[in-house]
Amino acid sequence: MFFAHSTQRNDRSDWQTLAEHLQSVAALAADSASIFGASELARVAGLLHDLGKYSDEFQRRIAGDAIRVDHATHGARLSVERYAQIGTLLAYGIAGHHAGLANGSDGGERTALRERLKGVGLPPLKGDWQREITLPNQLAPPRLSPHKERSSFQFAFLARMLFSCLVDADYLDTEAFYDRIALPTQPKDRSKLRALEVPTLLTLQERLETYLSGFTADSHVNRVRADILAHTRNAAQQSPGLFSLTVPTGGGKTLASLAFALDHAIRHGLRRIIFVIPFTSIVEQNAAVFRTALGDLGQAAVLEHHSAYVAAQLPRSDAERYQAREKLRLAMENWDAPIIVTTAVQFYESLFAARPSQCRKLHNIAGSVVILDEAQTLPLKLLRPAVAAIDELARNYRSSIVLCTATQPALNTPDFRGGLENVRELAPDPPELFRKLDRVRVCHVGTLDDDALAAQLRDLDQVLCIVNNRRHARALYQALADQPGARHLTTLMCAKHRSQVLAEVRMRLTAGEPCRLVSTSLIEAGVDISLPTVYRAEAGLDSVAQAAGRCNRNGERAAELSEVRVFATANGDWAPPPELRQYAQAAQEVMRQPQFRDDPLSPPAIEAYFRLLYWQKGDKELDAANLLGLCAESRIDSLPLETLAAKFRMIDTVQMPVIVPFDDDARRDIESLRYAEKSGGLARKLQPYLVQLPRNGFDALRKAGAIQPVAPEKWGEQFMELVNMDIYSREFGIWWDEPTFMNSASTII
Repeated sequence: MFFAHSTQRNDRSDWQTLAEHLQSVAALAADSASIFGASELARVAGLLHDLGKYSDEFQRRIAGDAIRVDHATHGARLSVERYAQIGTLLAYGIAGHHAGLANGSDGGERTALRERLKGVGLPPLKGDWQREITLPNQLAPPRLSPHKERSSFQFAFLARMLFSCLVDADYLDTEAFYDRIALPTQPKDRSKLRALEVPTLLTLQERLETYLSGFTADSHVNRVRADILAHTRNAAQQSPGLFSLTVPTGGGKTLASLAFALDHAIRHGLRRIIFVIPFTSIVEQNAAVFRTALGDLGQAAVLEHHSAYVAAQLPRSDAERYQAREKLRLAMENWDAPIIVTTAVQFYESLFAARPSQCRKLHNIAGSVVILDEAQTLPLKLLRPAVAAIDELARNYRSSIVLCTATQPALNTPDFRGGLENVRELAPDPPELFRKLDRVRVCHVGTLDDDALAAQLRDLDQVLCIVNNRRHARALYQALADQPGARHLTTLMCAKHRSQVLAEVRMRLTAGEPCRLVSTSLIEAGVDISLPTVYRAEAGLDSVAQAAGRCNRNGERAAELSEVRVFATANGDWAPPPELRQYAQAAQEVMRQPQFRDDPLSPPAIEAYFRLLYWQKGDKELDAANLLGLCAESRIDSLPLETLAAKFRMIDTVQMPVIVPFDDDARRDIESLRYAEKSGGLARKLQPYLVQLPRNGFDALRKAGAIQPVAPEKWGEQFMELVNMDIYSREFGIWWDEPTFMNSASTII
């Protein structure tokens, strides 16, 4: 008898047989792939993935011999021998189900599939496998809707999706086996927790209906929001595919998109809703909104997943709450939850990933409603491959994609080659909506040196000024520091500190007191604040629109009395980096055109801006790593899967988190962390006290001894604390005049 997994029992009475494991993984993988019509392919991958365990060498290893055995390559080789090209597509995942997807031919760190398929050094298979598993005589590929320019990209995407089905099934079956035998070294009850019922989309829809029934259209803005909500929900009956939701800031698109997603998913049998949001702060904010809107089911239904999220530990005595929280924590591994709220980095990098842990969730994106919030924030250097992935999800994986923003990025125009087709608008007459919710006037006030800018800000009692880098924000604030209500915001402050500054600003605004706020662009990331006048350093038109969202946000005053004043800076030290400068130049060109001069934030003006930007960039700059080109040059046996994962990186600079002991709560939790057995709950509590530093600034502070690890003997360097609070200012956050740190702190935001 051949075994897949062993236990501590020498009589092998509770070991998992290989046939049982292969059949179970095959069934689970087939079920996962059914949503995109590839059940039989996934089933065969499951049957073959551990074929190499049918060898004396592996059975010796599982019994305790300290030998290494390649147990994945045999299945990959047989897949190719039996099923030719479609078998090769399966072979990537079979060969890589532990180490990750490799390239087909060369160019990666992992051994290429072509080399693996030579079978050098493999132990011989025993004939027993042919009696225990039955393979089909032939395999047919799923019926993909083809894209004439992206056939190899589509094959790479399918290989990754099948890999996702396989590795998730392998994880789940192995987990269930060890749950059954309850080894003391293994986590217990994970499979039981996964099996707990979660709220259905229908019950979540009922909770949302109850929540929305409490709103009344008691103002002009609320009546417009009600119209948007009703129109969007009526559109939910349309067939799945590509949609846009073009709504001005303050138009209620967050709840409107949730309502549409629930209605649409229920109508068309889709499985879950995934919100993709550009910034971690907005992920947390929107997840909280959704939990509130879904009432008593919110906590169990909404999975918040991003790099900063650690599931809080709850007391085990509260068994029901503990189980719900633990189930959500497990759901992070494969996104098996009704509503996922995640970051754009997490979402897009997973779509191009090669590691099993990252890819587990991919098959659960299929058959979902995916809301791309602030869709215009995708980095231009990766725009074409990201759009190709979005298109593929809608085209062949039964997903509905909603581009949700006030500044639609014009991805369905002739200027964007290979863009999106047949995108349907959900909002009622966007140009008219923007007219109805027109709250500001936008004008360009020319070039201002620092003295002139500071003088204009002094002349206004309540004003926000947004600049493009931290050093400029600091210098400008220092010029205003003697003025009543002068305040400063930067990401060199921890979130708790920024929240306190914003709370004080809101209080002053409500009381009619002077308030002069200087900020980097962080304030544009969904911060709910409203001032009568906003100054914005030159940037892209989408950034100007975000800045305008902080001006007369709730329509407190007439639009004619609320201005967004765009300015160029005369100081070369504050000049934006080249890419941002190109955005600003495109914005100025659009603002100078007569038809847009009076309303540069209208949908036609925004479309003209993005079309100009894409034309200026060209195809190469919109795919700077040539990912689509690499796919186009490949065949099924030479897909660059590992290279795609390595080169699709949305953030180039590594950011290092530092915990700031900002108040008594932070100091108490840091001290508790030194003695804690587990870090999860404390790590979550300390999230508001983190400052993310560029690597070179972090290294400079580390070298100077200003930051040190918390309990390194226990946690290594996982948790780094700012121990020199002399360099943390109530005005500027972390600041140090050493040149290396100064240079690293000048980045945007």
